[in-house]
Amino acid sequence: MLENLLIGFSSSLSLTNLLYCLFGVTVGTAVGVLPGLGPVSSIALLLPFTYKIEVLPAIIMLAGIYYGVQYGGTMTSILVNIPGEASTVVTCIDGYQMARKGRAGAALGIAAFGSFIAGTFGIVVLMLLAPPLAKAALMMGPPEYTALMITGLTLVIYLSSKSMIKSLMMGVLGLLLGTVGMDPVSGQLRFTLGSGALMDGVDLALVAMGLFGLAEALALIGGESSSREMVKSQRLKEILPSREDWKISSLPIARGSVAGFLMGVLPGGGAVMASFISYAMERRFSKSRERFGQGAIEGVAGPESANNAAAVGAFVPLLTLGIPANVVMALLIGAFMIHGVNPGPLLLKDNPALFWGIITSMYIGNFLLLILNVPLIGLFVRILKVPYPILGPIITIFCFIGAYSINHNASGILIVIVFGVVGYLMRYFEYDPAPLVLAIVLGPLMENSLRQSLMLFRGDVSQVIHRPIALVLLGIAGFLLVSPLLSRWLRVGFSKPLIEK
Repeated sequence: MLENLLIGFSSSLSLTNLLYCLFGVTVGTAVGVLPGLGPVSSIALLLPFTYKIEVLPAIIMLAGIYYGVQYGGTMTSILVNIPGEASTVVTCIDGYQMARKGRAGAALGIAAFGSFIAGTFGIVVLMLLAPPLAKAALMMGPPEYTALMITGLTLVIYLSSKSMIKSLMMGVLGLLLGTVGMDPVSGQLRFTLGSGALMDGVDLALVAMGLFGLAEALALIGGESSSREMVKSQRLKEILPSREDWKISSLPIARGSVAGFLMGVLPGGGAVMASFISYAMERRFSKSRERFGQGAIEGVAGPESANNAAAVGAFVPLLTLGIPANVVMALLIGAFMIHGVNPGPLLLKDNPALFWGIITSMYIGNFLLLILNVPLIGLFVRILKVPYPILGPIITIFCFIGAYSINHNASGILIVIVFGVVGYLMRYFEYDPAPLVLAIVLGPLMENSLRQSLMLFRGDVSQVIHRPIALVLLGIAGFLLVSPLLSRWLRVGFSKPLIEK
C-alpha cells in the first residue's frame, strides 16, 4: 500500500498536475456557488479541452470540479438560502437558520471541515476496500433499488419536523411531479402541457431555487429592515466552530461520512440522497429533535459530510468495474476513452500510476479546498450585512439568472416563480419542503426500477419475497409508516383518534 501511495503522490504532486487540480477545485467551487450550473454542464463544457492534455491531469481536473461543487454549493445554501447544487438542498434547512442567528461562520466552518474529513475518509476506504464494495453494489438489482428508494422517502417523511400527514402529502405531490416528462419505457410525453422545457421533467435545481431561494426573497422583502444583527463578529477566530460545536458535530460527521460513501458506491444513490438520509439519521439520533429546522449545527455537519463522501464513493464502481454511478461518472468514462484508457478491473494492473495518481490527487484536492474556503469565511459572512430590502431583490435576480442558465429558456424562470409562491405558502401553512424535494429526486429513479422489477417478475409482485434485501428494506419502510400510529395507540389507547391534524 505504501509503495502504491508513493507511486500516486509522485504523479499527482508534479507541478502540472497540481495546477490542474487547483484549477479543477476552484472551478468546482465557483460552479457550486452559481445556482443552475451544476457539475454535469461544467464538465461537459470542459471535456473537449482534455483532448490536448494527458489523461491523468485531465481526470484530476474533472474530478476536482465534481467534488469541488459540493463545497461551493454550501455557501449560498447557508448565506442566502439558495442551494447552489442539488446535494446542498438539505443544508438550507438548518444552515440558513444558523446564519439568521448570527452563526453563519460556524455553519460554513463545520461544513468545510466536515467535508474535508468525509472526503479523506472516503479516499482511505476507496484505497482499501474498493473492489469488494464494488462487488457488493452489484448485488443490488431493480427490486432492491425500488425498496431502497421507498425506504429513503419514508425515512424523511417519518422524521419530518412538521405534521406527518402534511409530509405524506408533500411526498405524494413530489412523486406526481416526478412523472412529468418523457416516459422512460415508451417515450411518450406525460403532463408537459405542451411545453418543450418539461420534456426532461421538472428540474430539481429550479424547484429548489423556487422553494428555498425565491420564497426566502419574498419573505425578506416584506420582513425586517436590516440583517446586520446576523453578523456578530468579523474575526475569523470568533466565527469558526467552537469546541462545543465540534463536540456536537463529531458523531454526525462520522455517520455522514460512512452513510454518504455507501450511497455514493450504489449506482443511482448519489450525493443528493446521501445528504437527505444523513439529515434523517441525525434527527433520529438527536435527543432534541425540535432543534432541527431551527438552526441545529448537526443538521449541517452530517449532510455536508455525506455529500462529499458520496462524491468520492462514486469513484469506486468507476475505477474498479468501469460502471458509472451517475451522469458525472459517465462523462469521466468518456474522458478516459478519449485517451484510449478503459476504466475497470484491469486499470490497476495495467496503469497503476494513473489509478493511484487519481486517488492521491483527490486527497490533495480536498486539502486545497480547505485552504481555499476556510480563510474566506469571514469575507463570505459579510454578505449578511446587506439590508433585507436590498438582499431580497439580489436573491431574486440570482435565482432568475440561475434558472435561465439551465436551459437558456424563460420557462425556467416561470417554474422558479411558481415554486417560489408555493414555497412561500408552504411556510405560511407550515408544510415541510424536504419530502417534496426528495420525492422529485427519487420519483423517476423509483419508477424506472419498479417497472424493471415488474418486467423481471413478469408482473408477479409476490416474487419480491425471494429477494431478502428488498424484503428487509420494505419491512423497514412499513414499520416507519406504522410506528407513529402504534406509539400513539400505546399512549392513549382507543380513546382518541389515531391521526390528528
